[in-house]
Amino acid sequence: MDKDLDTMTREQLIAEVKTLRAGIRTHRDTSGHDLCWYHPHLWALLPEQVNHVPLVPDWPQFMRGCVKYRESLDAQCPQAPRSQLEFGE
Repeated sequence: MDKDLDTMTREQLIAEVKTLRAGIRTHRDTSGHDLCWYHPHLWALLPEQVNHVPLVPDWPQFMRGCVKYRESLDAQCPQAPRSQLEFGE
């Protein structure tokens, strides 16, 4: 799958790493309501182009997943500041 890396020069590999790091940093620096969004731009950093259509849970299951995700933030990042901002503010 990653055979393209075998043919890259050192300079090309460095450029690729920098591109991937920029994508990871962009995602890492996401905050607030933006944490919950679909991020196909990250997948676009991969060399293989696929027409990935995600399987989307129905609303009740999706909302339970959102609650679990938010609970995981409390457990994994309890020191993070909290916001009262509504979506779109």
